[in-house]
Amino acid sequence: MSTFNNGDIVKAHYKSGTYIGIIKEDRGQQYLVEVRAVLKHPLQGDLHNYGQTGEDVFFHERKALSYKEKMNVKKPAVHIYDTEEIPSYSESLQTAVVNYKEKLADNPTAFDLQCLKKLEQLEETHYKNNGSKSNVGVSN
Repeated sequence: MSTFNNGDIVKAHYKSGTYIGIIKEDRGQQYLVEVRAVLKHPLQGDLHNYGQTGEDVFFHERKALSYKEKMNVKKPAVHIYDTEEIPSYSESLQTAVVNYKEKLADNPTAFDLQCLKKLEQLEETHYKNNGSKSNVGVSN
């Protein structure tokens, strides 16, 4: 496990998404990381019953963390990010959504179709450039 300092640029796995961020504080077992870009969009659906649909399964909608939102990430889930320049939040979110949609659309199951529906709802309600609800309209 690597040790990071305040200001280091990292890749952090948080819940079911992956983000590029900046270390803000060492909190013992965790780092406080400020989001700058989205690498992998969080998964949709019930993570405890992944792949299942039906009346007994609550299907969660998870949006990506916002630009400059802070997250407490367990240290083993934080890795150095030295691949390239940090992409803009807007472009990274759009790319993450497109990648997730393509993965779901490839030979889709009923579960995948429900995930696609949730992702499209997120695009409409949170990710489109529509004022205060917009995550995508933020630039770095």
